[in-house]
Amino acid sequence: MKKTLLAAVSISVAAFAYANTKPSDSSALVSQQCQISAEAVSTLKGLRYGNTSIRKDVSSLINTHLKTPENREIAQRALNQMIDDKSTDVATLEGKYCS
Repeated sequence: MKKTLLAAVSISVAAFAYANTKPSDSSALVSQQCQISAEAVSTLKGLRYGNTSIRKDVSSLINTHLKTPENREIAQRALNQMIDDKSTDVATLEGKYCS
């Protein structure tokens, strides 16, 4: 339980800190959100979270930090692909879905 809470807090803090450094949805912000999503998905899969819980938690980060609907849609699509992927490795998920 402590690991789960620590992982969720760490991911949330990283996402929040980065999002507050950019005033709009720049390509760097979208890219950073994808990397954060990959890290979150990898961590939560490792903690044996269910796919529905991962979608809900990471989607809330995406919706909070990305302002443009098009960027949210792109990020949500990438998130769904990451969750459905069998891989749990951050670098693999980033390589496949954050390019």
